[in-house]
Amino acid sequence: MPQTRSSRVRRPAEDLLPEVFIPERLYFRIGEVSKLTHTKPFVLRFWETEFPTLKPAKSKSGHRLYRRRDIELVLEIKRLLYGKGFTISGARKHLAKSPKSEVGQQRQLFLSATDAAELRAVRHELQSILTILSRKC
Repeated sequence: MPQTRSSRVRRPAEDLLPEVFIPERLYFRIGEVSKLTHTKPFVLRFWETEFPTLKPAKSKSGHRLYRRRDIELVLEIKRLLYGKGFTISGARKHLAKSPKSEVGQQRQLFLSATDAAELRAVRHELQSILTILSRKC
């Protein structure tokens, strides 16, 4: 009996990385980041030594405090290493040469039209305040 090939279609590893919802908070501890990104804490600590742009703040007691941009960077590193098959040095070079990386581009996509309108209104209000203050001086 001849052997037949499997009928399953092999998907790229990048497709297997799940979408991550990052809650609206200022700081996250390493355990929370580990759960959000499905990455072990020791891997996150190792990546901090390998990627100079990944520098979470530390509390007075020494706990790592990741911000949203740190989590986005962790997800980008994970995508490059596991999804695209980069080496660590290759991923480091890729992130260094493209400061406006895909993380920054994704962040731009989240800026909706209403957010932009609100920012313009705030800017206009601040310019009005500057005008008033310059008249009084």
